[in-house]
Amino acid sequence: MKRNKVRWGIIGCGDVTEVKSGPAFQKIGNSELVAVMRRTGELAKDYAERHHVPKWYDNGDKLIHDPEVDAVYIATPPGSHKEYTIKAAQAGKIVYVEKPMALNFSECQEMIAACEKAGVPLYVAYYRRAHEKFLKIKELLENEAIGDVRFVSTTQYQKATVDVLDSQNLPWRVQPELAGGGLFFDLASHTLDIVDFLLGPIKSVQGFASNQAGYYRAEDIVTGTYQFESGVHGVGNWCFSAFENVDVNEIVGSKGKITFSTFGNDPVVLKNEAGTEEFSFEPPKHVHQPLIETVVAELTTGNGKCPSEGESGARTNWVMGEMVKNYYKDI
Repeated sequence: MKRNKVRWGIIGCGDVTEVKSGPAFQKIGNSELVAVMRRTGELAKDYAERHHVPKWYDNGDKLIHDPEVDAVYIATPPGSHKEYTIKAAQAGKIVYVEKPMALNFSECQEMIAACEKAGVPLYVAYYRRAHEKFLKIKELLENEAIGDVRFVSTTQYQKATVDVLDSQNLPWRVQPELAGGGLFFDLASHTLDIVDFLLGPIKSVQGFASNQAGYYRAEDIVTGTYQFESGVHGVGNWCFSAFENVDVNEIVGSKGKITFSTFGNDPVVLKNEAGTEEFSFEPPKHVHQPLIETVVAELTTGNGKCPSEGESGARTNWVMGEMVKNYYKDI
């Protein structure tokens, strides 16, 4: 059923919502942010006042059952995504959930089933699917700028961040019970989702995960190989205790290659028999905004469709789970 406006509520108005997502709900036509929630009421109140949001809560259930909220953006750590998604669906609310979609593939399936049963849409915040940079790469592939795609490779590694060195006060991103795994789940999920967007679903995966540095219990290095339904091959290496920061993806075809980063602002580089061409893009100020625009358009005018839904989000959880299962089986 089409609606005139989408009225949003945010569960978990933490740092990610300050600039990346929160303001977008208010800047998009036919969209309005009407309520926010955080367990610490004073912080929820502060957010609401600073962002001119009319209502705030310290209880997620109350926000979900607010009759003025049409859609719920779940911006908590993955450990509570399933719970809030199912509650929102049962209340008849549209769901937009942060990535990774849940702790594991099984939880994703439960979320999809709950939303299907309730007849409500389920969207996942893999916002890069709507960015000009990745839409350009998709266009190049569809126009066969590199011929037939043969394989994709990912190399992403970084220095250990200061916050993971304090074993008594670890961030939730390296606590598997909250995040599903370590930084691999938080960061590699973006890349694995993008290659799904660009090249289609992955059908088979093999991987190895380890903890080499010993700063926390979660894995800190993952290597994986995979094959897409299309026949394209892929390989990825992720390490979170290396000596520098590197972020490089290459899609290699029969007539050229495309090189790009997942997180950086460096140009997309196309190299083929015609030469080398670079494409530069400025990331949007509110990185969620282009994807949220597709959600609002789908729900109001019906023009267009959001490219990141429960089914695609669940596929990324499945791929990550396959790559780390050897590690969590042994600890």
